Amino acid sequence: MKEMYGEQCLARCTIFRWCQCYEAGRVNIKDLPRRGQVHIVTSRATISVVNALIRQNRRITTREIAVELSISKETVHHIIHKKLGYGKFYAEWLPKHLSENQKTAR
Repeated sequence: MKEMYGEQCLARCTIFRWCQCYEAGRVNIKDLPRRGQVHIVTSRATISVVNALIRQNRRITTREIAVELSISKETVHHIIHKKLGYGKFYAEWLPKHLSENQKTAR
């Protein structure tokens, strides 16, 4: 098979493992669930709700947002810092990069 398909050919052990799974009754080709952290995709609606909460109260904490939206603190932290680009400064959420209008207003 390697002569015909070259480097893209599957290893023999992979083929044997697939055959064993098929003979054991597995016919679904999707991956089985695995242990470990589940990747949570944040929707645009959740991001906009978090942004609205921060704009209403700049002193709101990640714990308060997490309790209000029933999501984890880590997810809230990811949304605030990575998606929205806010940072804490004197206990207030502020954008990390200010526009020219915001700079002149300060």
